[in-house]
Formats: sequence, structure tokens, C-alpha cells
Amino acid sequence: MNTDKLSERLETVAKYVPKDSKLADIGSDHAYLPSYLVKNGVITFGVAGEVAKGPFQSAEKNVRAEGLTDMISVRMGDGLEVIQPGDVDCITIAGMGGSLIATILENGKDKLSTIKRLVLQPNLNAIAIRKWLIDNHWELIAEEIIEEDSKIYEILVAEKGEPLNPYRDVNLETGLLVGPFLLQRNESVFKKKWSFEIKNWKRIYEQLESAAPSVETEEKKQEVSEKITLVEGVLDNEESEWT
Repeated sequence: MNTDKLSERLETVAKYVPKDSKLADIGSDHAYLPSYLVKNGVITFGVAGEVAKGPFQSAEKNVRAEGLTDMISVRMGDGLEVIQPGDVDCITIAGMGGSLIATILENGKDKLSTIKRLVLQPNLNAIAIRKWLIDNHWELIAEEIIEEDSKIYEILVAEKGEPLNPYRDVNLETGLLVGPFLLQRNESVFKKKWSFEIKNWKRIYEQLESAAPSVETEEKKQEVSEKITLVEGVLDNEESEWT
């Protein structure tokens, strides 16, 4: 992967960045994404944000090597600290846990007033992002799920709007967990991801069954059981009476 050829994961993120936008890529690592988007005429300006010194230096080096220092500003800082209101109108955050992405957005809410689009790619726990979007009046407008190198990734795209719109035709709890657009398409990679999750949850449930009884254990069993039932219903699993 380099500034000319992205991974499938980042290519999917890139395709949701609007033409002629100003982008902040948070956790930019090597600055591959903003560099690729500038070189392909998609964005007019980019910020590559990094909190760690090593990736920050790598991003600086790559931007210099590509001759893009006039169009990409490499900045060191935590989350959205690297931008000011009005700097950019699109934000990408990819390759982190969903809870961390939600925390970055929450901590930087004062920077979001001029943002038109969020393109988010959590490695896990996408439900944390979907809940944050609803709580903060962002509408999920698109989702994709892909598999690359035996790993499954979800890409979530949001704009300011009516946060419950995507959930009107699906059960809210189920939609938050698996994604309302992904649920409706029910693609093979989607089924693969959630079949694996069901197996994992069942292992956890069995472990809880053999643990010492406690209120906490019973609550956890109930939580896991509810997830299994929800997702088995989505996958049309005939063994819904699994316990």
C-alpha cells in the first residue's frame, strides 16, 4: 500500500469522501489516504492528524516525498485537537475501535459545526459509533462491509440530519448492533461476520454457565443471550431456541 494504491479497506473509505472537500484524516499513520485523495483530485486540502511521534514523522516524510506539503498539513495532536472549526468539511477516522472513534468525536464536538460528512471505519464495536451518531443528531447515510486479508471491516458514513431515519424499517436494537443498511442487504460477508460472532458469544455463555453464580454473571449471561437471539433472527437461524 502507498499513496498510489490503497488497501481495499482505505479505498472503500476514500470513495465516500466528497469531491472538492477539505479533509481531516485522524490517525492518518503514513498519510496515505489524504495523499491519495489529493493526487486523484478528490480533495483540495488535507490534514493528516497523528497522536504518536513515529507515525507523525512517517506522515511528514511521505507528504514531503510526494511534494504535497502545500496541500496536506501534517499535525501532531490527540483526535480532533489537530483541527479548528472551518479548517475542513469532512473527517475520516479509520482503523480504530468503535468506542475510541466515538470518544474522539465526543471530545471534539466543538470542532464539528462546519463538518458536512463523517466517514468512519471501526475495527470492532461499530455499535458505539451508531449510538453516538443518534445521540448527536448525525444521520447514517451509507454502510459497507468488506473482507480483506481474512479480516472483516465496516465503513459508516454520516451527515447531519434525522438520526433515526435509517432505522425506520428495522428494529432499532438490531439495527444499532449490526447496521441498518448492512442488515437490509444481508450480504455473504455480513453473514460470515455475525455467524462467527454467534459462535463466540455461545462460547462466552458456556463459560459463564460454569462460573460461580453472581448477579454480575447472570446479567452478563442475559446480555449475551439477547445478542445471540437478535443476530440469529437476522441470519434466519432455525436454532433460535438455542439455550
